[in-house]
Amino acid sequence: MVFVSAMAVLAVVAAVGIVADPRVLTGVPIWLKPFKFSVSFVLYGTTLAWMLSLLPRRSRIAEWAGTVIVAMSVVEMVVIVGQVLRGTTSHYNETTPLNAALWEVMGASIMVLFTAHFIIGVVVLRQPIADRVAAYAVGWGLGLSLLGMLAAVPMVLPRQDPGIEGIAGAHSVGVPDGGPGLPLVGWSTTGGDLRIGHFVGLHALQALPILAILLNRLLGTWLDERTRVRLLVVAGGAHGVLTMLFTWQALRGQPLLRPDALTLAAVAALVVATTTATGVVVARRRDPEVALAA
Repeated sequence: MVFVSAMAVLAVVAAVGIVADPRVLTGVPIWLKPFKFSVSFVLYGTTLAWMLSLLPRRSRIAEWAGTVIVAMSVVEMVVIVGQVLRGTTSHYNETTPLNAALWEVMGASIMVLFTAHFIIGVVVLRQPIADRVAAYAVGWGLGLSLLGMLAAVPMVLPRQDPGIEGIAGAHSVGVPDGGPGLPLVGWSTTGGDLRIGHFVGLHALQALPILAILLNRLLGTWLDERTRVRLLVVAGGAHGVLTMLFTWQALRGQPLLRPDALTLAAVAALVVATTTATGVVVARRRDPEVALAA
């Protein structure tokens, strides 16, 4: 939570930088990347802290893994902000030996963070959590956020389409980074963008626990616990498929807001499957009082 507080302060500083610093990098204000990453780390750190608080007893392994995550996140943010102060990019930048070394440091820190995140997921899933709906939300959230991290792997693979010397990887597919994009997030409106699937997968870590809270507080008197768990599972499955669908769309060089017939058919199939599964689960619900008595 100390790290979360620091990232909240950095988000404010970066927001001021977006307004006050006229420099533009890859088509967007130079301070936009630190702003987005600091906000993301605020959400990520707060959610992880909440998840660890659900454990019935302290886990030294999970606490060490959390410390490692904070350390690697600090390394990543130091590089990102440092490169902004130098007036250059942090990601995929191999234009000089120093830039290449910093990019390698970032890549290594991300891999360590991924491993520590996986360890926390294993520890959380191995310990009983009294609230089963919350337990499933934590499990699915951690798993899908790992999927979101994996969705970023194609970004660092060598590709020919950017066509820029010294750039090892790119967010966009089919077009160079820095072209026209959606407001704030900057997702490409002319080509595929791998950040979309990455974003959706990562933020399952917040979306599913929020859904669990809503299911418990708003529908707890109408739906028994088993039904709420099943609805959470349906939502988790749909979220995972959506993450892969967005990544698949991006890899085909297709903008988010300009889907072709194949993408629309896949989205329609997902909507139908999710709606049908939700209807079946709700239809098979039991009265909470009867379920409790059983």
